[in-house]
Amino acid sequence: MDPKVYDFCESVEKCLKARFEKIDKVAEFNQLKVISAMQKAKVSEAHLSGTTGYGYNDLGRDTLEEIYADIFKAEDALVRPQITCGTHALNVALASQLRPGDELLSPVGKPYDTMDEIIGIRESKGSLAEYGISYRQVDLLEDGSFDFDGIKAAINEKTKLVTIQRSKGYATRPTLSVEQIGELISFIKSIKPELICMVDNCYGEFVEEIEPTEVGADMCVGSLIKNPGGGLAPCGGYIVGKKECIEQAAYRLTSPGLGKEVGASLTLNQSFYQGLFLAPTVVAGALKGAIFAANVYEKAGFKCRPTASEDRYDIIQNVELGSKEGLLAFCKGIQMAAPVDSFLTPEPWAMPGYDSDVIMAAGAFVQGSSIELSADGPLKEPYLVFFQGGLTWYHAKLGIMMSANEMFKAGLFNI
Repeated sequence: MDPKVYDFCESVEKCLKARFEKIDKVAEFNQLKVISAMQKAKVSEAHLSGTTGYGYNDLGRDTLEEIYADIFKAEDALVRPQITCGTHALNVALASQLRPGDELLSPVGKPYDTMDEIIGIRESKGSLAEYGISYRQVDLLEDGSFDFDGIKAAINEKTKLVTIQRSKGYATRPTLSVEQIGELISFIKSIKPELICMVDNCYGEFVEEIEPTEVGADMCVGSLIKNPGGGLAPCGGYIVGKKECIEQAAYRLTSPGLGKEVGASLTLNQSFYQGLFLAPTVVAGALKGAIFAANVYEKAGFKCRPTASEDRYDIIQNVELGSKEGLLAFCKGIQMAAPVDSFLTPEPWAMPGYDSDVIMAAGAFVQGSSIELSADGPLKEPYLVFFQGGLTWYHAKLGIMMSANEMFKAGLFNI
């Protein structure tokens, strides 16, 4: 690493002590919340074993779902390795509640790219549109606030479910705080109380002291290879919320008549429990990395979202690099800092579910795990890179320093 880059980054870190202490206090609160839920459920060594076959009477699986419901202050939970990813969890949640003739509403603009084919924004086999489910969206206002008048006008007799994406995805809008989500849900319910409000909680778990189900969300959905898996869960997803909603989701995931009763946990229970236990600390490290990244790159003249000084509501940091060369160099530096596949150079490719080539740097223990140090972005203007993760703060720090070093070598990073 060039000494100039090293000294520059070290000087940035020295200014972040107060912010890091605040993050540690939130992590401590959430750590105690997780421990409390595990103790209330009387977790024992027996819960760490798994089942095979049908998975009937899987004590570890059922107790883990009880713990998730407790942590999220929800009535019930579905936490399964059979949920393959966050996109799958969202599809299960949506398809379990919506019926032909219903309408889905997004009051926070267009959802993440991988939702396009689920909804039918882009034509796809098995989309909600194919089943006669319509879609409507209300974009945020220019300042990133909710268009309450537009939302009120969009809600009609067909509107059945409202989907609220907490994190920004490949967009430049602000990530939503739990408090903001609560205000939005309260407004929506005041217009049509029976509407189901679902929150895509990916990248947001344990960032704050409360979760969306504590402010009125009927369902909250996420992936175990993001925040709540703590880097140890090798797969899986979760849906927490109202008992009726979870029951419907379970029937959709498995089969009508079977629901939550089936679904073997195999040998995964220990990873799920231990990952959840570690999650608050791991998320804290990732948050520190995101704040460090924003401060390093903003000081070097790049536009960052969130800005270096903004409060954080998810673990994602984006940086507007302005060129293809900058995006490639940034991702190369992240890959060079990885514990796995550090010797490889990431290349753009036509990734399923996206409308442009995407480059992804992720030398991770779990394939696609975005709680581990990773960076990705679509190869299109303004060449935004999305940085997230780091199982430890020190690894996240190294990744950002290496990315800056590669940018510096390419003549794209000014000190």
